Amino acid sequence: MDARVGKVFFVGAGPGDQKLLTLRGKECLEQADVVLYDYLANPVLLEHAPAHAERIYVGRRGRGAYQDQKEVNRLIIERAREGKVVVRLKGGDPFVFGRGGEEAEAVAAAGLPFEVVPGVTSAVAVPAYAGIPVTHRTMASTVTLVTGHEDPTKGPTTLEWPRLASTNGTLVFLMGMKNLPSIVEHLKAEGKPADTPVAVIRWGTRAGQRTLVGTLENIVAKSEQAQMEPPTVIVVGEVVRLREQLNWFETRPLFGKHMLVTRTREQAPELSNLLSAFGADPVECPTIEVVPPETWSELDQAVADLRRYQWVIFTSVNGVRPFMDRLRHQGQDARGLSGLRLCCIGPRTAEELARYGLSADLIPSEEFQAEGVIEALRHVGVTGQRILIPRAAVAREILPEQLRALGADVQVVTAYRTVLPSGDSSELKDRFRRHDIHVITFTSSSTVRNFRRLFDSGEEMKKLTEGTVVACIGPITAKTAREQGLHVTMTAAQNTVPALVEAIVQYFSTGAPGRRRNEGAQER
Repeated sequence: MDARVGKVFFVGAGPGDQKLLTLRGKECLEQADVVLYDYLANPVLLEHAPAHAERIYVGRRGRGAYQDQKEVNRLIIERAREGKVVVRLKGGDPFVFGRGGEEAEAVAAAGLPFEVVPGVTSAVAVPAYAGIPVTHRTMASTVTLVTGHEDPTKGPTTLEWPRLASTNGTLVFLMGMKNLPSIVEHLKAEGKPADTPVAVIRWGTRAGQRTLVGTLENIVAKSEQAQMEPPTVIVVGEVVRLREQLNWFETRPLFGKHMLVTRTREQAPELSNLLSAFGADPVECPTIEVVPPETWSELDQAVADLRRYQWVIFTSVNGVRPFMDRLRHQGQDARGLSGLRLCCIGPRTAEELARYGLSADLIPSEEFQAEGVIEALRHVGVTGQRILIPRAAVAREILPEQLRALGADVQVVTAYRTVLPSGDSSELKDRFRRHDIHVITFTSSSTVRNFRRLFDSGEEMKKLTEGTVVACIGPITAKTAREQGLHVTMTAAQNTVPALVEAIVQYFSTGAPGRRRNEGAQER
């Protein structure tokens, strides 16, 4: 046994939206050796843990068999005694109806150090995402949190139903879907008016959030008709009426849409964050990985001979970093580019260059692709100029060819390669079979070509993606998608990520034939 003393962190994962994890919770995950997580913790949060961390699912669901609590306690204590940092990741807040208190008792009894990291509780966050404030100055001065599922081994109920029914405040029941009929009957039997508003919210704060509104009189029948299943939060009280005005989350234009992001893992967050802001659920599935060239000799020689060039053209964000890294490798910095003019294919590439203290001398004003660069340099005049283009190993030849036709001396060097990341595509295929991916986004031709390689054949790809919206960042990417057998639904007005998101929002906001906006997202 390792002599090093381990430690246990009981971390609240929040209600489901990955961005509601606290900063302290993220810090704990980043240093974890072991993560034990449950059914309600968003699995995306596991990406904050190091690659070497052991991930153990100890989930509990509202229906079906529970994993024995003693076994969960044993795992936590066993791993900590091995000298490991153990994170017990629990949905919502670990001490709000989550057995966190029991687990902490076991750890304390074992004499192990531990820390509790509170989380955003679903009792407050889920109603808020459904447009229901649990308190309101004129409607509810109190809020009562109630378990909807008492321990069946402790005997008669300890819930004080007369008091719960008589309160003028808000009642919030957690884990109560299975017992909804009993909850309703108890409240009505103790005098709660039958027309009291009730909301049942499933998978609150996630893209799949679903909200059902009724009264004590009809909420059970409505829930059965709508086939509402756990996990749910049940809200009882006058504040439910405010949803009509305050329903902000489910009315966003991309709400409930699962969108495949095929960019590299490093670049995916830019697109994912923009999609999330409009209510979408980004599904990151990188189809390309940027790796070094097979040899640096070609780029190193070009960097050593920078004085012989008048222009350096960067055709993507990915080419900037390796170029600057090799410059540093030779003992130089940005001053090594003194006297050269720098051209970037678009504003995002120029932003990447600016991180190194360099400003682009030329950016196309409209077309952020090779044709735009050619036109911009045509106006500047490049006859007799020496031009260096550090780029991907495989790329369109139109840029160097057209610049040579304009009289320039062009050298193309490989700064990086794009490859298909290793991994199993079976889960992705299953999601397509379930029609669980609504939009596929492509930001380059290489993302398209490698997406095709995830499937056994072009026919399989076409069959599984039939009916899925395909959104491309520009005409060149769209052309590649069509060549690969995909039906392109939309192309961004400009070759930028914000323009791509704008095109997607426009598509779903105006409505497409045969499709209802936010279909299935909410019921009244």
